[in-house]
Amino acid sequence: MVFSTPVFMFYFLPLTLLAYYLAPRRWRNAVLLLSSLCFYYWGEQKYVAIMFLSTAIDFTHGLLVERCKARGNDRGARAAVASSIVFNLALLGFFKYWDFLARSLQAVGLTFLPELGIHLPIGISFYTFQTMSYTIDVYRGDTRAQRNIINFGTFVTLFPQLIAGPIIKYKDLGDQIDRRDCGAEKFASGVQIFMVGLGKKLLLANNVGALWDAYKAMAPAQLTVAGAWLGVLAFTFQIYFDFAGYSDMAIGLGRMLGFEFLPNFNYPYISKSVTEFWRRWHISLSTWFREYLYIPLGGNRCSKPRWMFNLLAVWAATGIWHGASWNYLLWGLYFFVLLMLEKFFLLEPLKRAPAALAHLYTMFLVMVSWAVFALEDLSHLGGYLKVMFGLGGVPLADGVFGYYLLSYLPILAAAGLAATPLGAGIYRRMGARARQTACVLLTAAGLIVCTAYLVASTYNPFLYFRF
Repeated sequence: MVFSTPVFMFYFLPLTLLAYYLAPRRWRNAVLLLSSLCFYYWGEQKYVAIMFLSTAIDFTHGLLVERCKARGNDRGARAAVASSIVFNLALLGFFKYWDFLARSLQAVGLTFLPELGIHLPIGISFYTFQTMSYTIDVYRGDTRAQRNIINFGTFVTLFPQLIAGPIIKYKDLGDQIDRRDCGAEKFASGVQIFMVGLGKKLLLANNVGALWDAYKAMAPAQLTVAGAWLGVLAFTFQIYFDFAGYSDMAIGLGRMLGFEFLPNFNYPYISKSVTEFWRRWHISLSTWFREYLYIPLGGNRCSKPRWMFNLLAVWAATGIWHGASWNYLLWGLYFFVLLMLEKFFLLEPLKRAPAALAHLYTMFLVMVSWAVFALEDLSHLGGYLKVMFGLGGVPLADGVFGYYLLSYLPILAAAGLAATPLGAGIYRRMGARARQTACVLLTAAGLIVCTAYLVASTYNPFLYFRF
């Protein structure tokens, strides 16, 4: 079940909110846990047991870590943390990477590892990271161990961010799990944020996504240089509004239930360097890798070669986290190289360069990265990149490009404007009464338009489902 479906919007969500607010406060986590398990079971009946296992393992490990620390047994606490990490990584590794590793070995003639045809459990990349960081934070003293398994289960299975993030650390949510309030104003703001996210997903991501699908399906020989770039531009908008829209919906749903989630995107496409881009894109993932991989490896408080190795490890992990395919690893390493170049040579010149030039530089490199990200078949990727850079022996443009450009120009222009803070700036400059009126009208209009789109459209993919 995804948020942008009639089943969720008109059945699951109203029933969940009704049960949640009718229940006494002390039972609300139990209601939320049950609802979240039903939400997950709807799309993943086969592997819901993994959710129970992950919850039980990390709940008991958190208690064990705290108990060992209280007794001065640091060695035992470290062993418990290590056990939790090994369990979570083994779980993620088996389901996400076993078949990838088997295929890769078979490609070089090694057949000792069989392919098992394993189905990837929805959301496993997100909830394993969340539960793994919990025991680490208990060991560090950043949070206390949760002693109520219902409350801990609520944290693990919380449906607003269960299947696609944002990645939420227990230390940022623990107090809210135990006690939270939601007044009418907070609930209303949650509805508004949810509708903004729904609009991004349905009206922008889905529409530009159809353009990318058309170009992705073409063989390199059928492409033109301009057409290849137009396709990547469409994917650039699709992945942003798809994922940022889903994150907004998660944040809005959290507010409806009394939770405050940290923002996951901050207008990444206005960045003037790749370094800035990664401060604005998928913030929860970048923060997680910084806190639980980069800093434990030594961060930048070490020799320059070791620091470069630390960054290499982080970006290789960031790439392969996104999917069990070589293109994702290449994508991560691509950004490692770019960030190294910026740190050693380019950041200062970029700061002095005209803003438009720095922005153009950044978007050019980001769009190339999205081609690498989107095309898992390396031969297709190679052919597509050749065409983008005019090396495929294909024309600059053709009638197909002209047709698609004219057909999609309005939605591309709308997406371009929506990817900037222009609208938010206009909203902030409005008076309080005008803002309130605009919110009500836009929320109502958004609900009507999005509902009509859901009823009429059969194209509603969600990109981060497979990660």
